[in-house]
Amino acid sequence: MAEEQVVLNTDKWIDNYADYMYNYAVVRVNNSDLAKDLVQDTFFAGLKSAKNFQGKSTERTWLVSILKRKIIDHYRKINSKKGQAEVRMNFYDDGENEGSWLEERVPQSWDNASEKSIENKELKSQIDACIDALPEKYGMVFRMKTIQEFETEEICKELDITASNLWVIIHRARTQLRKCMEDNWFNI
Repeated sequence: MAEEQVVLNTDKWIDNYADYMYNYAVVRVNNSDLAKDLVQDTFFAGLKSAKNFQGKSTERTWLVSILKRKIIDHYRKINSKKGQAEVRMNFYDDGENEGSWLEERVPQSWDNASEKSIENKELKSQIDACIDALPEKYGMVFRMKTIQEFETEEICKELDITASNLWVIIHRARTQLRKCMEDNWFNI
């Protein structure tokens, strides 16, 4: 039995997927022009590798997987080797937990349901402003871990940092976000 060739409907990609992919990208890179470029690059890469599409997923899922790689490549490209020295900090001073950072004690991530429940546009705007005010590396790692929900190992591999360095960055980012929100939202 001959293997059946799956045909992509490339003429409809922009109409069917551009808006979804742009929204997906802009949330992850927080830059409209960059998001547009990444979507365009994704469509181009999809056209170049169309012969590799096996039909094991939908066209949209396949294109989004290409877009995810483009986003990761973007972050990898802007991430420099500077400042990646491992930082060790003692987070606990008590008994059996002394000196350890326990992942289960980290505040839980903001998932999409949480994001959808923020109906107050001003609050969301302030949260975004506080994230944007973080140092670039802190903002990048915070978005990847808590908003985009990348796994710790994947972030460490993609950004060439250690797990302990990642958790230090997340801790510092959350501390700065809390301070920013206290100063700019809760004390109004």
